[in-house]
Amino acid sequence: MRPVLAMLVVLLAPAVFGQVIDTSPRPRPNPRSMQGEPELILPAVKAAAAEETAGIRPRRNPRHAAADASVDPVEVIADAGEILLISPRPVRRPKDLTDRIAALKAASNAPGIGVLLAPEEAEVDLAGIAPETGKERRKKKRELASMEGAVCGVPAIKGQEIAPIQSKVAGCGVPEAVAITSVAGVRLSQTATVDCTIAKALNSWVNDVAQPAFDGKLVELRVAAHYVCRSRNNVKGAKISEHGKGKAIDIAAFVLSNGTALTVKENYNKLLRRIYKAACPYFKTTLGPGSDGYHEDHFHVDTSARDSGAYCR
Repeated sequence: MRPVLAMLVVLLAPAVFGQVIDTSPRPRPNPRSMQGEPELILPAVKAAAAEETAGIRPRRNPRHAAADASVDPVEVIADAGEILLISPRPVRRPKDLTDRIAALKAASNAPGIGVLLAPEEAEVDLAGIAPETGKERRKKKRELASMEGAVCGVPAIKGQEIAPIQSKVAGCGVPEAVAITSVAGVRLSQTATVDCTIAKALNSWVNDVAQPAFDGKLVELRVAAHYVCRSRNNVKGAKISEHGKGKAIDIAAFVLSNGTALTVKENYNKLLRRIYKAACPYFKTTLGPGSDGYHEDHFHVDTSARDSGAYCR
């Protein structure tokens, strides 16, 4: 008898009390994440929200909107990254990138964005670049072994120690700052203000991975960003970026001894992908093309403290 009464209570409760009991296991979206940015919500999500309010259908994950025949899957894949309320990281993908992905998909009939990341015509002929002379190799070896101009206790990291960087913004600043000009015998396009953790990691990655991958013909790293006090991805209200702590550096291109510059934006070929993937063991975070929409034209590497281990995408 009691089970029957319990069932009646459940069935009659909406009629008696005038409200529907939400039994969905999915958490409701945080209203604060929606304030001021209505343009970031997909039309499909808006329609779903209206139907949920009217009690027509249960709530669902906005990312599943791609399964709806009335919604263009390519558009959803691109726009779903803009639904900030369901992602712990901002993943806004630029519109021009969305257009490129759609065009390349249509041309190749291949799923995913692999074709975007593997332009075979961008491969460089390393064999066609003259190797260093014996004199040049000996000179570089002496420079790498010398502590003259070295920082962080590593001969191959050249630069100078600078005064600690302080900031009125909480979270920004570099207590033990250095201004580095080259690592592993490879010059930087601009002096980079960082701390020694990122300087050492960058030096090891270039020495162990990047330089061997280019057959010793890498002469410069084009630095897109180093220390700057700002939020992550310049998103208002986000946490302070590792750039604001001197623990991050962005690399936009690799320049070879013959002057060839392989940019991440235009030449993300098999060679650069291999160099990028091999960066994971050296840094705590590695982000690049295809990671989150913010790093399509550069490699972001940092040495942020992570209890969960390295974050590589």
